[in-house]
Amino acid sequence: MRENGGMPDPRLAVVVLAAGQGTRMRSATPKVLHTIAGVPLLGHVLATARALDPAVVVTVVRHERDRVAAAVAELLPESLVVDQDEVPGTGRAVEVALGALPAGFAGEIVVVSGDVPLLDVDTLRELVAAHRGRRAAATLLTAVLEDARGYGRVLRSADGAVDRIVEHADATEDERAVREINSGTYVFQADAVREYLPRVGTANAQGEKYLTDVVAALRSAGRRVEAVPVRESWIVEGVNDRAQLAETARRLNAMIVRGWQLAGVTVLDPATTWIDRAVQLAEDVEILPHTHLQGATVVERGARIGPDTTLVDCEIGEEATVSRTDGTLAVIGPRASVGPFAYLRAGTRLGERGKIGTFVETKNAEIGAGTKVPHLSYVGDTTIGVETNIGAGTITANYDGVNKHRTTIGSHVRSASHTVYVAPVRIGDGAYTGAGTVVRKDVPPGALAITVAPQRNIEGWVEAKRPGTAAAEAAATASREASD
Repeated sequence: MRENGGMPDPRLAVVVLAAGQGTRMRSATPKVLHTIAGVPLLGHVLATARALDPAVVVTVVRHERDRVAAAVAELLPESLVVDQDEVPGTGRAVEVALGALPAGFAGEIVVVSGDVPLLDVDTLRELVAAHRGRRAAATLLTAVLEDARGYGRVLRSADGAVDRIVEHADATEDERAVREINSGTYVFQADAVREYLPRVGTANAQGEKYLTDVVAALRSAGRRVEAVPVRESWIVEGVNDRAQLAETARRLNAMIVRGWQLAGVTVLDPATTWIDRAVQLAEDVEILPHTHLQGATVVERGARIGPDTTLVDCEIGEEATVSRTDGTLAVIGPRASVGPFAYLRAGTRLGERGKIGTFVETKNAEIGAGTKVPHLSYVGDTTIGVETNIGAGTITANYDGVNKHRTTIGSHVRSASHTVYVAPVRIGDGAYTGAGTVVRKDVPPGALAITVAPQRNIEGWVEAKRPGTAAAEAAATASREASD
């Protein structure tokens, strides 16, 4: 396991606890698979675990076991996955994880929770360094909260040393008044946790095997237990319900947006701009309000995105503009223009200086350099050459009710308003179409395609067929005035 080319630390292991049910989420989705910044909660934790460069990562699963294990395999394939049995509690989760460690492992074991996504690798490195420097058997990561309800309290002896941890459900009123809480993140010496964890029972309010009880056991045996407080309590805040999920997402997004601002990106309204963790932005990109950049979207230098735009897994070229657009898996070339009110579906590729304009939908469409689809059109399963102009209201009719077919339009073509291309059909370079043309067969290069019949006016039709209507009365009045 390596981060930035570093060598793994053979004396370090990480155990990720991801077995809980998360009932307060009230969701069919396992709690640790809910996403923020485009990544499952568990994904953030596994990324941090990997960045610590341990020799091994063990993830403990139980609730929705197969779904969580599949996510682990995708997010961190090198992680070992072990199953917690019917014995509940974090102590039992770590106990089963110990069995997956390499034989004879005698280093430090870092224990983290799969629902604490903002815990960063620098904090964990400081925790490990403190543990090693103080030669402790166990070191806790703690926080001081104004409202500590629901958290285990860290109880200290008269000399300030960590004495034990009491869970909220088991705490007395005096103990609940303590504001220092256990974050659920630990470093244990392997020999210490192997010796004392089997001694922990389930005689408590929850009937669970608490990992926290190891602390009291170690202290009773005269082993050294230390605590390291975090700088900011939000670093160790877990996600237990939808409200906390939203708050954590907001905080992480604020950090992501600020990071891009410091890297040379203009974000006019950080409060309404959402950027996923995997998004990549170049210097001098400008992001306008109410813009969401999701997935693996990449935006090159000088591009202007927004307002009111959502891009998912898109590539935006240098100095391109994308306004009031919804796009997925689209590639926009340099200095191209998209929107407002465009809908880019998967497979859209717009060439350099091209244009996809107002109320245009594209899908699986290759649109060449300098080609314009200005407004009110649908272009699907289509290839268009360079410097072609597609008139307003043009449709590529790609579906025959059973199969999709492709339209190919050449370069320097002039497609008039309300042209319908009935695929499969090919339009040669330099060809024209007349307004309202329905193209059902190939058009040779330089030809004009028209399907317009001679116009026929039936005099008196409205008065005869729609008597008594406003239109009939208006027509009669106009006829009288014309004859006077």
